Amino acid sequence: MNAAERIQTLRDTIRRHDRLYYVEARPEIPDAEYDRLWEELAALERANPSLITPDSPTQRVSGEPTGKFAKVRHDPPMLSLDKTYDRAALAQFDAFLRAKLPGDAVWDYVVEPKIDGLSVSLLYRHGSLIRAATRGNGIEGDDVTANVRTIRSIPLAIPCDAPTVEIRGEIYMTRQGFAALNRAEEEAGHEPFANPRNAAAGSLKLLDPREVALRPLDAVLYATGGLEGVVFATHTEMTRTFARWGLRTPPWQRLCLGIDQVMEAIDELERLRHAFPFEIDGAVVKVNQRALYPLLGATAHAPSSARAYKYAPEQAETRLRAITVQVGRTGVLTPVAELDPVPLAGSVIARATLHNADYLRAKDIRVGDWVEISKHGDVIPAVDRVVPAKRPADAVPFPFPERCPVCGGPVERLDGEVAIRCVNPECPAQRVGRLELFVSRNALDVSAIGGRMAEALVQAGLVTTPLDLWGLDPARLADFRLVGDDGSERRFGKKAAEVAAALERARLLPLHRWLFALGIPGIGLAAARIVAAPFASFSAMAGDPLFRDVLAFYEATERKVETKEARDLLAGEIATRAHALAARGLLLRDAPSRDFRARFLLTVKPEMAREMERFLRSDYARRLAARLAALGIDPAPEAPATPGTGPLAGKRFVITGTLSQPRETFERLIRENGGSVQSSVSRKTDYLLVGADPGGGKFDKAQALGTPQLDEAAFHALLGEAPTPPVAAPTGTPAPIQDDLFGDLA
Repeated sequence: MNAAERIQTLRDTIRRHDRLYYVEARPEIPDAEYDRLWEELAALERANPSLITPDSPTQRVSGEPTGKFAKVRHDPPMLSLDKTYDRAALAQFDAFLRAKLPGDAVWDYVVEPKIDGLSVSLLYRHGSLIRAATRGNGIEGDDVTANVRTIRSIPLAIPCDAPTVEIRGEIYMTRQGFAALNRAEEEAGHEPFANPRNAAAGSLKLLDPREVALRPLDAVLYATGGLEGVVFATHTEMTRTFARWGLRTPPWQRLCLGIDQVMEAIDELERLRHAFPFEIDGAVVKVNQRALYPLLGATAHAPSSARAYKYAPEQAETRLRAITVQVGRTGVLTPVAELDPVPLAGSVIARATLHNADYLRAKDIRVGDWVEISKHGDVIPAVDRVVPAKRPADAVPFPFPERCPVCGGPVERLDGEVAIRCVNPECPAQRVGRLELFVSRNALDVSAIGGRMAEALVQAGLVTTPLDLWGLDPARLADFRLVGDDGSERRFGKKAAEVAAALERARLLPLHRWLFALGIPGIGLAAARIVAAPFASFSAMAGDPLFRDVLAFYEATERKVETKEARDLLAGEIATRAHALAARGLLLRDAPSRDFRARFLLTVKPEMAREMERFLRSDYARRLAARLAALGIDPAPEAPATPGTGPLAGKRFVITGTLSQPRETFERLIRENGGSVQSSVSRKTDYLLVGADPGGGKFDKAQALGTPQLDEAAFHALLGEAPTPPVAAPTGTPAPIQDDLFGDLA
């Protein structure tokens, strides 16, 4: 079997297993076997780039951030549905059909769940997915193809060679996924999403497909737009065909012979509404015979062949007995309502989130109040409002803690956040989260320690701070036992050797990776690279006044002056400080501004300097430095290229598409060999490094400007070396979703 035949066999096999796992929920092979197939395919495609096709399973997460979405015009328009809460209106719908259709017309009804998600259109040509678009205003939507390609339940190709098949449906977020996402948002200090629909819509409109791929999105397909070369007689025939093509279709469907059976079906569906993995807010009733649709026509916004029946929202009223404050893994303080237990949406609720201090204040929620609660996304119990008429006379506003309730340390609200968080990096409540960040891929990359192992090590008292990893006995770690959800135990075993090897590699990782791993607020990976650059090593940062100098510079530029004399003095002070910072490599450029305060732009932003100064002056940083010294670890920045030297000296690169290594690897190679990396293509760009499925904006502009384009082989040829061995391909199974914050009480 040659490479092309093997590639096609692997693609067909992986697509089959994707369908079994993501659509039918009945996997046939273990994750490790799936990963082996995926990695073999990725390796063959890297060796034979001419055989890579857009519908290959390896091409799902590709492209790169875009500044905006292109517009797509829908033909035919994507209409909405007329909605009702009234059963009498459904009877009127049946009467309308009888009056509208010829006397010899025969039809039945289909009832399906009304999924509360975001409408989407998928356009397949000759079986290949070429475009995905949001509904928008029904006439025009946004092109979200790159983002939709990351959703694994949506096939990149279907077994249908028709010239045009437009499939429509709903993108949604599962209840569990919504709960996990909101928990992460609150831990990051952000406002949580109000419901799964908002979360799905916000995720699909992210500008970076790689971020979308991390969101727990799924899809259900149940309608068509334009069709050419294929005809469906009935709605049920259409959904059966969709299922054969590998599309996820509504998991519940009833064929009803009359309006009485429709009423029974919507009652049955309401009883089951909490059994689905997604949120539904009603039932859709539609005529099954598609040939009747043109006869029934449509209004300006809705087809006349279907109606949506909305269920009443579920709420409960109960008394709020107390408010407690939890401390999350990143130090965020979350108020929790302790309630008189009350049944709601199939479970008994005794606790509900109050989100943050601002939420408490805005809703004026007090201990002793009677409150209305609901399940946000049918998952997270939350207090919606107070019942003012039942407020006790002695109820007073809740005094939000001024100290951490776990460690007693200081709390504060960081700029741009709604959360109040404990800023003590040694707070016991934050130990698991800090360890998870420390071992993550972009930090020190100790991949054998996942979330469950990190939690187990902390709970067992083996790890208090991340540096304790270097003190673990390999034999004891190999014998460490993890307890599964079913109560079974398994030894950590051979992974202990992987941990030891990764920790040795981590000793030599550059300073910015270590700074990122430490979880300093506001210092992400990109910021860590910037703040690390001026220092010889981690130990050299401790007594250096650089960040104080940066803050003093920014304070000077913001100082108000009243006279020309004061202005001239301040201009001289700013220039002096700017030149001193330029000598440290922090001056980005002289901005062509007539305002002397704005003339100098620094790489280090004031918020970065403020957080780094706070960290470096803390007792925690001093103890950390001492432990690193004892371990013989003193991370240094990446070695900068000597100006004017190296095979890429003076060359400016832009990168687009998906490469065999993380993009950071290629950026490092370019810098180490004398080149520089730009974010966008310009006339000064020397090369565009192109991976699989390149972003259209950069690629098109490079072609228009005549910018030379390099694939990976040509890039490595410039360096005079063989390609770097690829990193392990991403797994084909989704990351595990954490349990609901209040799942044990739901």
